Amino acid sequence: MELHNLRPAKGAIKKRKRIARGEGSGHGGTATKGHKGMKARSGAKSTKNFEGGQTPLQRRLPKIGFKNISTKEYVTFNLDQIQDLATKHGLSTFDHETLRKYRLVGKNDQIKILGRGELSSSIHIKANKATASAGEKVKASGGTLEIV
Repeated sequence: MELHNLRPAKGAIKKRKRIARGEGSGHGGTATKGHKGMKARSGAKSTKNFEGGQTPLQRRLPKIGFKNISTKEYVTFNLDQIQDLATKHGLSTFDHETLRKYRLVGKNDQIKILGRGELSSSIHIKANKATASAGEKVKASGGTLEIV
């Protein structure tokens, strides 16, 4: 075997289909697009929900529900979750920067503290919102709750 004898394996190289290059190519005439119709036209594009002229599904179904655009979404943490995080990572402060460091909240997320569970150590908590029961339990454990 020498360099001038090298050839790719049989069937490894396939010729590109050249459409619309005359009848002799075998792909002339309609250029593999069939006859007439929207999809045979140049620049033809159909949307993903187009159903051939039939009323689309999203128009057949009734409108339901309501999305309030001024609703504030909060990431919630219960006191037992805060205590678990404090013991696991040795935290004394619980605020947005700390939670971002551990990838528990996003940059624009708001935090709400809920009152389930108990705190066994005094923890300084900064949050956007908190329930009354959570505030009482934090103060009872010797910690502070600051609403930012």
